[in-house]
Order: sequence, then structure tokens, then C-alpha cells
Amino acid sequence: MSLQDKLDAFKADFKAGKPPYNAPPEIHPIMERATAELIASGQASRALKVGDLAPQFSLKDQNGNEVSSVDLLAQGPLVITFYRGVWCPYCNLELQALNEALPRIQAYGANVVAISPQTQVNSRKSVRDNKLGFPVLSDAHGEIGTAFGLRFALQDYLVELYKQLKNDLPAFNNDPSWTLPMPARYVIGRDGIVLYADVNPDYTHRPDPAEMLPILESAAAKV
Repeated sequence: MSLQDKLDAFKADFKAGKPPYNAPPEIHPIMERATAELIASGQASRALKVGDLAPQFSLKDQNGNEVSSVDLLAQGPLVITFYRGVWCPYCNLELQALNEALPRIQAYGANVVAISPQTQVNSRKSVRDNKLGFPVLSDAHGEIGTAFGLRFALQDYLVELYKQLKNDLPAFNNDPSWTLPMPARYVIGRDGIVLYADVNPDYTHRPDPAEMLPILESAAAKV
């Protein structure tokens, strides 16, 4: 089953209010409205794209260790996924899919990192619950998400809904702003140039990890 098939199956169960989700039906039009407005804003088209130079970063992983993009790119290509947080089931399904593909990705000499605005405590939970073989890095105050053109502020009505659902982003992220990165996945070449970019303001849609493999194969062949 592809990643999108898994996401669609989860979405169907969630919208149907099946246990353990038991989501009230009135929340779905609100969430869909917010997604439609983010799409209409055109922000995704202004995010980093293929051919751009990726910003360098140095962020702490779930254990407090400093992880540098410069050091990782010295080893090979870098796969980056921008992750909303441990509270997002769609994001967790994507991390699991990337973890399943990790041996194939590493076979091309590439590394994988997830970047999230959440705290290290929540990143440890992400790694533990999803049994990840790659780190989840804490992007304090969304600075790297901003540099990639991904960070956006939630609409006021969506903030109220998140509060009702106990999705307390200021607590998850240790940041008073109600902001998130749009889900995005990048492959960065060893020279820092973006080789692959997928940015989607609809968080229920994610590309299958297999889409990146030809890009990684091509990058490996040039080394």
C-alpha cells in the first residue's frame, strides 16, 4: 500500500468518526476551509524549489545533539522532511514510510532528517513511537521553516478549533505563536542545491518516498 493510500484510509476513518478518533463531524468543514485558504494564498509556490540554494542549518536532535546540514552534506545527499509534530497522525504515517524506505535511501549515500518546531521532548516521543532510524530536529520558533518559505500562521478560527481538540501548539513547541510549517520534502545535493522539492499546503497529501529514489540515484552517480 502506498503512503497516500494509507493517508486516504486514515482520513476516511477520521471523517467517519470511527474509534479511536471519534472526531465530531462539525470540525471537518473548518479544517477543510483552512486548507483551502492556505492553498489559495499561493505560499507553496513561494517556498524553496528545485535549483534553489538550501539554507544551512544547525539544529538539536531529540537527544540534544547538534546536527549540522554542512556535516551531513559532506557525507552525501540529504533528505529533509518538514514535520508538523507528534500530534499529527498524517505526519507520523509519513515518517513511518520514510523509515521503511531508509535502507534504500542510505544505499545511495544519503541521510534523512525530519525538522519540526516541536520541543526535544516531543521529538523523542516521535522517534520512539514511530521507531525511527533517523533524527527529528527541533526548529525553535520555526526559523528554518521560515528560511525554506514554509512557515505560516494559523487562522484565528483554526486556532480556536485546535484549542478545542487539545492541540496546544504553544505547549508542544514552547513558542507562543500559533505557526506551523507546510508539509514539505526536499532532496539537497552535496553542493547545497535543491534537487527535489514537494511542498503541499494540504497536509493530507504526501508523496511516496519512492519518488525520490531516481533523484538520489542520479546524485549518487555524479559523486
